Amino acid sequence: MKNILLLLISISILSCQQRKDSTKTVESAAPVVVRKENKNENKQIGDTVFMNFENKENLFIAESALDSINSKVYIKFKAEGSGELKAEIVPATGKGNIRFNQIILPDKTSDGPFGMDLKIPLKQKGSYILVIGHSLMAENPYYGKFKIQLGVKKD
Repeated sequence: MKNILLLLISISILSCQQRKDSTKTVESAAPVVVRKENKNENKQIGDTVFMNFENKENLFIAESALDSINSKVYIKFKAEGSGELKAEIVPATGKGNIRFNQIILPDKTSDGPFGMDLKIPLKQKGSYILVIGHSLMAENPYYGKFKIQLGVKKD
């Protein structure tokens, strides 16, 4: 029994010494450069799309998807002042049971439901949330990809 214990202790000591020797640092002649792609895109993270980047036409455009797990998508954007919001949902299949269910204003009041197109005045400065989903009053809920296009025309 003592022999087995001594053998195990010896093996553990030797393995620890080998690990210390194998962690030597090697200096390379050329530095390693890590590049991050910084694309200005509005992407869906979970069930939320953050509209942070406008294109050349001052439009916020993003791709999103509805599925059986995420039956609603939340579009978050900020308005710097008063203006008019024009928003549109373009399903990948052309048509479908999908709409703007609600808009939540910065003061936490809401309005809705709307259709696939939305035109509404923005009178408050702050963060807005658009809720996209299918109409519960119609059959065949929409599941799949779609594009969202937002434009804010300032007064």
